[in-house]
Amino acid sequence: MSRGALPGALWGWRGVEITAAREEHWVTTIAEVNSGNEALCADQCTRIHQLMVRARVLDERMIQTSKSGEGYFWIGGPGEEACNVCLGLQVKKGCGPDYDFLHLHYRSLATLLAMGMPMLDATRQAAVRVTDPHSMGRNFLGHSALRKWNVVPVSSVVGAKFAMAPGTALVQKRRGGDGVTVVVGGDAGSSEGDFATCMIWSTRPGQELPVLMIVMNNQWGISTPMRSQHSEQHIVDRGEPFGIPGEVVDGNDPIASWHALRRALQWCRRKRRPFMLEPRVSRLHGHSSSSGAVRVENEPDCLELWEAKLLAAGLLTRASIDELWEVARGEAAAAVQQALQEPEPTPDDVRRHTYAASPVDVVYPDDYTGLPH
Repeated sequence: MSRGALPGALWGWRGVEITAAREEHWVTTIAEVNSGNEALCADQCTRIHQLMVRARVLDERMIQTSKSGEGYFWIGGPGEEACNVCLGLQVKKGCGPDYDFLHLHYRSLATLLAMGMPMLDATRQAAVRVTDPHSMGRNFLGHSALRKWNVVPVSSVVGAKFAMAPGTALVQKRRGGDGVTVVVGGDAGSSEGDFATCMIWSTRPGQELPVLMIVMNNQWGISTPMRSQHSEQHIVDRGEPFGIPGEVVDGNDPIASWHALRRALQWCRRKRRPFMLEPRVSRLHGHSSSSGAVRVENEPDCLELWEAKLLAAGLLTRASIDELWEVARGEAAAAVQQALQEPEPTPDDVRRHTYAASPVDVVYPDDYTGLPH
C-alpha cells in the first residue's frame, strides 16, 4: 500500500525516480512488485526462513529462562521475524558514519541475528553476565548496543530513539556517502512527542536527513489497542504534512517486506531524505515477561505462513523443516548453558565504562570520582 505520487513516479509508489540505464533491470523487478508478482530467489527464501526459525526458537527459549529463573526478564519479537530478518540482511553493516546507524527496537532480535550476532550474545544478556557484549550485564534482554555495527543503545523509554535518530543522520549528511540512519519503533511509540521531533528535524528545508523511520505496527501498546490511540488510518499518513513519503507493507510476508525495505533504503541512500515504512505485523506473545508472555491465539504467524509457501513451492520438505527447528533448539539450549557458566558482574564492575578517563586518575587511581578525599 502506498501513498502519494510525484511526477515521474513509475509504479504507484511515492517519490521513486529511476533514470540511470544501469537500473533498468531493477526497474523491471520493482514493476513486478506493483503488479503483485514480487519474487525472491530460492537461496534468499531459504536463508530468510533459517534466520526466522533461529530467532523464534531463541525468543521462545528466552521466555522459558525468564520463567525458570535462569534469566531475569524477557521482551522480544515473535511475530515480527519476517520483516526484522529482511532488515538485518539489507543494512550496510559497519562502524562509523559511512555505514548505517541502527536505532533498534527491543523486539529487534531477529535483525541482529540476521546481521551475524550469535545466539550466545543474547543469552548472556538474558542471564545478565559480565560477558554480555551489549552492556556487560548492566541491562536486560532486548536492549542492544554494538558499536562495531553502529547499533545505538536501545532505551526502555518508549519513542526516545526517534528523537536521537536525526543526530546520527546529521553526521552522515555532513560526512557524505550513502550511509543512512534506520530507526525502528512500534505503533505505540509513535504516540510520543519524540516521533514528531524526528519528522521535524529530518525535514528542515535544505537540511533534510537520510532517516528511515520504521514503525512496526502490531496493533498494541502493551495492553492498549491501536484504535484507541490513533485516529489516522495509517501511521505513515502522519508524514504527509512533512513531505515524508511512506509505504504500508504486510510485515508477515518476507517477500513483500524485502522489497519494501529495499525501496525505502534506496530512497534514503539516493535522495538523502527521510522515508517512513509501516510493516503490519503480529504480536504472538504478551508484551513481555511482566505480562506473562502468554501465547496469543488467532494472530497470523509469519513463520507458519512462510513455511506453507516454501512447502508449496517445493523449496523445503516437512522433514527438512523439522530438522532445522531441532538444530536451532539445540543451539539455543547450548547457548543458555554456556551463558550460565560465565561470570556475573561484581560491584567493582560498576565503575567500568561509567566515567570517562581523566588526568586525575593518575593521582587518585582508586577513587572513581577523581576527587580528593
